[in-house]
Amino acid sequence: MRHHVKLLAPAGSYESLHAAIQAGADAIYFGVEQLNMRARSAPSFTTTDIGRVAAICRNAGIRAYITLNTVMFDHDMQLARSIIREVKKHGIDAVIASDVAVMQLCRQQQVPVHISTQANVSNYAAVEFYAPMADVVVLARELSLSQVAHINRQIRRKQLKGVSGNLVETEIFIHGALCMAVSGKCYLSLHAHNASANRGACQQNCRRPYQVTDMETGHQLAIDNEYIMSPQDLCTIDILDQVVASGASVLKIEGRTKGPEYVFTVTKAYHEALRALQDGSFTAEKAMQWKAELAKVYNRGFWEGYYLGRELGVWTAHPGSAATEKKIHVGRGSHFYPKAGIAEFLVESGKLETGDTVLITSPRFGMVRETVDRLVVNGAESSVAVKGDRITIPMSQKITTADRLYKIIPANG
Repeated sequence: MRHHVKLLAPAGSYESLHAAIQAGADAIYFGVEQLNMRARSAPSFTTTDIGRVAAICRNAGIRAYITLNTVMFDHDMQLARSIIREVKKHGIDAVIASDVAVMQLCRQQQVPVHISTQANVSNYAAVEFYAPMADVVVLARELSLSQVAHINRQIRRKQLKGVSGNLVETEIFIHGALCMAVSGKCYLSLHAHNASANRGACQQNCRRPYQVTDMETGHQLAIDNEYIMSPQDLCTIDILDQVVASGASVLKIEGRTKGPEYVFTVTKAYHEALRALQDGSFTAEKAMQWKAELAKVYNRGFWEGYYLGRELGVWTAHPGSAATEKKIHVGRGSHFYPKAGIAEFLVESGKLETGDTVLITSPRFGMVRETVDRLVVNGAESSVAVKGDRITIPMSQKITTADRLYKIIPANG
């Protein structure tokens, strides 16, 4: 590998934060309150969570970045100031911003800035413009790898340095949902629901089926072959060697609305792939195996984005997920026996049998996935548990009532 790259994972909850750490992320990014681009689609952290998130990341030896990347109005500035004060107080590593007002607030507090993809930086001159304000620039999603490589060559050739005095680093997305709009600048949701995507309130109108109506005759045609505003998800595991060769320093996974199993699976696959590139063991066969793992969690189908020079997107043929697996809620934690290392769960729906694969999620440790080899139901060994039963499973992690138990089944099951 020609240069060290950092793997940046999403954290929309404490469960996902711990899952990212478990899977080998070098850094995480998260949002608070309503001033981030996922404010409506995922329950955000609050300002009071900033210190805890910072401490978890510091103890794990990874970096933490906070997103303040929505369009900012005057009435948002007081909250933005409060958030940046907390960022400074707790040592969050950088603020991801697109509004120059936020950049100015960060400069006043001497808080590092990363330029968000919402700034639509598509050329070297724009990187040069932002260099006095930031050390990292997230490039526009619409660039090809050759364009990314050209920008990085220019940075090195001209020795363009950021605020810290080091060369400016570039960041690009490598996996996750894509938007039909240029760097997310979409107005469909605003027009239809008065809910601006640029304010973190997107209603995802583009993901729905539509009919075309002849205004003279009223005749309607259903657009049923493709969801023509809903791109398939970005997946670069097949071309990760080319991605790294582009010179980007930070590789970013999209997905702050996704659960811990998604964050863990995707982060782990790319972490392993990057290590394989580094030690020379990366092969097409391994890439196929990683891609099969990626297909197990939420996705709308995969393509490589615009990185290989495609002018148009590849559209999904279905509105929901194409994941090969899905999780169904079974129960929640009820008690933990520390001396025996036994976790007790209350079954709230469905049933659980020996041989089933379960997923346990927790805001304290992320997630655990394992096969149930032995099942104790209401104090006696059994092969099946149903609603109302209390089951016990050997576990090294302490379980609380905040923890949830799921069963993993085939998506077509």
